[in-house]
Amino acid sequence: MSSTLFTGGRVLDAEAGVLREGLDVLIQDGTIRAVGQNLSADAERIDLKGKTLMPGLIDCHVHVVAETLNLWANIIAPTSLAALRSARVMEEALQRGFTTLRDLGGADIGLVQGVDEGLIDGPRLVICGKGLTTTGGHADLRPRTDDRPTMMHERLGSMGYIVDGVDDCRKVAREMIKGGAKFIKIMANGGVSSPNDPIESIQFSRDEILAIVEEAENAGIYVSAHVYTDAAIRRCAELGVHSLEHCNLITPETAKIAADKGCIAVPTLVAYEALHLEGKRFGFGETEFAKIDTVRQGGLKSLEIMRDAGLPMAFGSDLLGELRSYHCMEFELLAKVLTPAEIIRSATTIGAQLCQMEGKIGVIAEGAHADLVVVDGNPLEDITRLMSDGAHLPLIMRGGQVFKNTLN
Repeated sequence: MSSTLFTGGRVLDAEAGVLREGLDVLIQDGTIRAVGQNLSADAERIDLKGKTLMPGLIDCHVHVVAETLNLWANIIAPTSLAALRSARVMEEALQRGFTTLRDLGGADIGLVQGVDEGLIDGPRLVICGKGLTTTGGHADLRPRTDDRPTMMHERLGSMGYIVDGVDDCRKVAREMIKGGAKFIKIMANGGVSSPNDPIESIQFSRDEILAIVEEAENAGIYVSAHVYTDAAIRRCAELGVHSLEHCNLITPETAKIAADKGCIAVPTLVAYEALHLEGKRFGFGETEFAKIDTVRQGGLKSLEIMRDAGLPMAFGSDLLGELRSYHCMEFELLAKVLTPAEIIRSATTIGAQLCQMEGKIGVIAEGAHADLVVVDGNPLEDITRLMSDGAHLPLIMRGGQVFKNTLN
């Protein structure tokens, strides 16, 4: 039985937004067994010397199979190669302090098991399978002249699965659930990186969305939707979609409706900032930049609107390929509107809700998974402590296993 006892630090209570002094934290077999004063146990002792011990970070919007920004290249890569590349993406994220990733399209049960079996030194993974898209929708990456009937759905590197009609939506939703999906993802609005759909296009019929929501609810899970425009957001909230991704163009009225429905939003501002900075280098043209500017300009305002409406927000990044080097910039962008305590809650307790793992991740409490990071400084006062690709995180632990330790 492996045991670790953290002493001499300050424990970050993410929900309350405070540091707790004088607490020890005992880890046994990957679980937090006790949090209290003057704990005694036959365990390896780690003296934190005043540093902050906080829950591991949760990113609720990633695509680990999108190893390159050339999305078609990801799709046609051999599945074995795509898996190895995905492992590298996950390992990089763990070294930034993210101990849980919620994948919004592409990752499969094999990657989940790869982490569980210790084959991948990455975060725990919560998956939806493929993101469901209509023909010509956001995850249909075929050029207009490509009329092949599928998008190579069987390939790991494909983030999407084309479905049309209520019966097809039900069938494929059930396939995703059978394959280990913990939620279902739909593309309900136009997108930036897709070739055929303007931002304002609304995708899926009401009956199709209702059918997918019913299948998810029958399985005890929920539906997540890619949405930018106010009309698409309101429509999804009214139809029972629980997780609203992006939400850049939301209005106060719709934010209040979504909050009253119990929805959670996942803003992903860094995705557009990174595309704005690097898009030309990767061949984006005027059409793509027009889309990027539309959602980028609305991003910060959307944070204010959702916060004021009481709509909870989880941390997300949605960075594809080479742009993942900007991962930690999301903290910087959020800090233009939100307080450090609000940002930390988004990346811990609210993220845990979306992963349906409340009390198990995002907290330092008895019975939770031992997903922990040590911070050199106080992130409640200085959110930059969570930036710089983990430079200020001398220790990273996931499930009781230490993956980084530079403590003296």
